Amino acid sequence: MRRDAISRIGWMAAVGLAAAATLLSSGCNKLKARDNINKGVNAFKTGQYSEAADAFKTAIDLDPDLPVARLYLATAYMSQYIPGAETPENRRNGAAALEQFQQVLKDDPNNKLANMDMANMYYQMKDFPKAQEWNKKVIAIDPTNKEAYYTLGVIAWTQFVAPDREARFGQSMKLDDPGPIKPPKTKKDPDVKADLKAKYWQSLTDGIEDEKKALQIDPEYENAMAYMNLLIRYRADLDDTREQWTADSKEADGWVEKNLQTVKAKAARKNAATSQQ
Repeated sequence: MRRDAISRIGWMAAVGLAAAATLLSSGCNKLKARDNINKGVNAFKTGQYSEAADAFKTAIDLDPDLPVARLYLATAYMSQYIPGAETPENRRNGAAALEQFQQVLKDDPNNKLANMDMANMYYQMKDFPKAQEWNKKVIAIDPTNKEAYYTLGVIAWTQFVAPDREARFGQSMKLDDPGPIKPPKTKKDPDVKADLKAKYWQSLTDGIEDEKKALQIDPEYENAMAYMNLLIRYRADLDDTREQWTADSKEADGWVEKNLQTVKAKAARKNAATSQQ
């Protein structure tokens, strides 16, 4: 056999051995990655979210193609986030959770959990425009997601409640005084109600429709009933007449009653099921 052929065979053998070593190392890393996943899950179950995040990060370093590790890591960061806390660490946890969810969505844009968690994170952060955007993405992926519709309604009410109360206080109206918000006394006075109506009427109406859709999915969704009451009751402050306000208030009262009846019915069914066990 010629020397160049022998050299080529030797080189090919060396390459083969290197490839085998790489595959062996890769397989070993995958096993270690899965071991860290298990460690992270166990830590997460006991509320040790920081330790869980460290284990999931190690798993990603060992096997970057393991998508579940990144989703778990994002969830561990999200679980450490405290809504309303303005500490640097809390902000880092929130930002890290969003970053990891985004990484998951790059590879799997229709991942239901990641989309739902993005919507939830932005809601907790009180970034309501982003929360609305992501809840609508959730609905596009899963039109039967009642929580996404419900949350859109909650956001609509939340954005209006402070301006409504400010307008009432500005007119010396108590929270339980009959509405609607009063028109200006003179042409020179600002028309507070008209301004609020232009800004919030449509979003409140959309919020009511969103709660209706949630109730179409689950007719016994008592949380949606509670916000049907709030949305209709608060929107009534923008009505043109006292008669309209009274009619809307009665409709809102109806949702309060329906909510109470639903809660009682569910409790009765639960008690009946318990007694049969």
